Amino acid sequence: MNLSLHMPSTRGRIPAIALLFALLSAACGVSASDIKPGEYFGAIPSERPDWFKESFLEFEEDVAEAAAQGRRVMLYFHQEGCPYCARLVDENFRDPVTRAYMIEHFDSISLNMWGDREVVSIGGKSFTEKSFAAALKVQYTPTLLFLDESGKPALRLNGYYPPHDFRAALEYVAQKMEKQVSFSQYRLEQLAAADGELIAEDFYLESNDLQQVLRESNGPLVVYFESPGCGECETLHRRILGDRTTRKIVQQAANVQFDVGSEQPLVTPSGKRTTPRQWSRELGIAYTPSLVFFDAEGKEVMRIGAFLKTFHFQSVYAYVLEKAYLREPEFQRYISARAEQIRESGFDTDIWGYESFHD
Repeated sequence: MNLSLHMPSTRGRIPAIALLFALLSAACGVSASDIKPGEYFGAIPSERPDWFKESFLEFEEDVAEAAAQGRRVMLYFHQEGCPYCARLVDENFRDPVTRAYMIEHFDSISLNMWGDREVVSIGGKSFTEKSFAAALKVQYTPTLLFLDESGKPALRLNGYYPPHDFRAALEYVAQKMEKQVSFSQYRLEQLAAADGELIAEDFYLESNDLQQVLRESNGPLVVYFESPGCGECETLHRRILGDRTTRKIVQQAANVQFDVGSEQPLVTPSGKRTTPRQWSRELGIAYTPSLVFFDAEGKEVMRIGAFLKTFHFQSVYAYVLEKAYLREPEFQRYISARAEQIRESGFDTDIWGYESFHD
């Protein structure tokens, strides 16, 4: 996921953030005209691999051509300067074993989330790249959409998956396992098999009744789905949640942690009695750590289901805490406005670091 240097113009300011930095400036005796704009760091360019298909972006033809060769179509949504896209290219697409596997099993097609090329979808409807991404509700880059032989989604990955997780996704689609089992169930069988303890945080609430947690909370509910021995979980706790600003933002919500393999009883925000293992499967959790955000009515409003660093992690929390999803359905536009506001307030923004420049 990324904030592009060439994002389209934003649709407004974010009141909570504007107020925060206005108060900080006033407390320091600094007027808005005296503030030097902050710097922007972390954008990383990347190029589409040369083995990707040169497509006319008429997807019925692409699917038919791939099927005739025993392959499937993968649509890769990216944006300029996206560091997560750059990592996908560098660590996955350029890996010799992964590259050979993808060439054998997939016709890969690149789409710019903000692009203007014409796209003809399955069924013959025309879009631009950006309107097609909006229609599919692409919130993160990279987003990967794998299509089956009829053009229907076999799997969708929202965000960057590290190599071992990415390879599991490729094998799942290449072996057409969606006909037998959901990707969530396929992955949870592996994740739930791990032994050990989860990494605790002092802001986690000790409750298995999430309906009650929502009734007693003034903010949203965030459910952390984790697994023992998970390297990305350790990065989340040691690097991202170790940041002081991040912790201040996180503590404004009600946060609960569950092991995806646990069979302990729980009550979901809607009042259903289940277990973390069963609920994870029902929610489609296929990556740890995953965070699912619920509003006061117990409705899911946002999700983190892939690798993120600090700025974007904070931005998801802010998006939910401010209920910005009610006025701005496109998360990428929201984070563009958020980064702009931070820089206008005199603080640097690093979309690829682990430490915050503002407090």
